[in-house]
Amino acid sequence: MKVGESGFTSEKETHLTVCKTSLFFTGDGFTVYDCNGQLVFRVDSYGPDWRDQDEIVLMDASGRCLLTVRRKRPSLHNRWEGYLGERTEGLKPIFSVKRSSIIGRSGVNVETYQNAGEDYQIDGSFAQRCCTIYDTTTREVMAEIRRKVDASSNVVLGKDVFSLFIKSGFDAAFAMGLVLVLDQISSDGLVEAITGSDSDSSHSNNGVDSNSTSPK
Repeated sequence: MKVGESGFTSEKETHLTVCKTSLFFTGDGFTVYDCNGQLVFRVDSYGPDWRDQDEIVLMDASGRCLLTVRRKRPSLHNRWEGYLGERTEGLKPIFSVKRSSIIGRSGVNVETYQNAGEDYQIDGSFAQRCCTIYDTTTREVMAEIRRKVDASSNVVLGKDVFSLFIKSGFDAAFAMGLVLVLDQISSDGLVEAITGSDSDSSHSNNGVDSNSTSPK
């Protein structure tokens, strides 16, 4: 899955720092930085009335729209769809995200429409900033969400700042689009803890090194 013609992929593992732009409202905007402190992505704050917000736009550092994620209503599985660029009437989604079950604790399924058979599963707890995104077929880890540790003090930072580790070749904009959906699903109170929070540690060394040194 690539966002745009060239995509946002790297030949080596990418470590991004994701920051909430406000500490006051669940579901606020984000800024995303690379290991050199350069702004990579941003999501403008959608404020305290986020429950009425059915579309969220992921932009690059210059403000260009990369992805739009849109809540599909009605949907028992809390389904979201992702569109390339700014969504317009008649535009078809390039991926969808939904809970695997409407009952109890469940994982999250990701279906893509660009390449047949390219599907992903998300296990863990986004509320605790501990999630693993892996290929459904191969079980290969593609990205991980982890609590950020300050490298100088070795102190775990608050949940409003967290790390996104992305395997080489996996599109960072797509990964961040999944983060936006997870934030919404978690905020809805429908997925307090996604299934597999204990098992995700077994994936952590399968291609994405979550012990990489965090940038200051």
